[in-house]
Amino acid sequence: MSIWSPVRQGHMGSSSAAVIGEATTVKMVDAKDKSAPTPSKHFADSAEVEKIMYIQQPHDMYSACFGGLMASRLKKIGAAGVVIDGRFRDIKEIQGIGLPLFARGNSILGSNTFTRASQLNVPVHFRGDLWINPGDIIVGDQDGVVVVPPSLVDQVAQLCAERKEIDEKTMKDLEDGFEIGPTIQKHRR
Repeated sequence: MSIWSPVRQGHMGSSSAAVIGEATTVKMVDAKDKSAPTPSKHFADSAEVEKIMYIQQPHDMYSACFGGLMASRLKKIGAAGVVIDGRFRDIKEIQGIGLPLFARGNSILGSNTFTRASQLNVPVHFRGDLWINPGDIIVGDQDGVVVVPPSLVDQVAQLCAERKEIDEKTMKDLEDGFEIGPTIQKHRR
C-alpha cells in the first residue's frame, strides 16, 4: 500500500466527493526523448469506464501534462477520475466538467513541448520502492489519495474499519470533555 502524501489542492469538485476504482496507468516522458516508445493512440482515448487514470509525469517537469480537453474525453468515456503525479491546467474548465482530479500541482504551461505519453498500462514508479500498477485500487477524497494492491484490499479495509471505530470512541470522549492526551492513550494503545 502506498499513501499519496504530496497531493495538493486535491479534488477539483465538491469537497465531499470521493472516488474509488481500479488504476489504468500512463507513463509520460520528456518530449525530447525520442528513444521512448509512443502509444498507438492518445492516452486520453485509453481511459476505461469506472477506472481511475494514474498519470506519471517526469518529476522535474514544471509544465502541465493534463488539461480540460483530456478531462472532457475521460468524462465522456466514463472514467471515474484522474490522479496526476505531476501538474495539470484548466482548473475552471475541469471543475465545470466535474471529473474528480488529484495532482501534485498545476501550471499554465501546456504539455506538447514538454512531455508526451510513452507507455500505457505499465507499472509506474512513484517514489522509493513504491509502484503503481494497472489494476491497483485507488481511493481519493479531500484528504488525498491512497493506492492499494488488490491482494491487500481486505486487510486494508479491516484496518480502516478498526481505526474508524477507535476514532469514533476518541471523538465521543473528547466531546464529553476529556483531555486529548489521556483519551488517545486510552483508545490508541
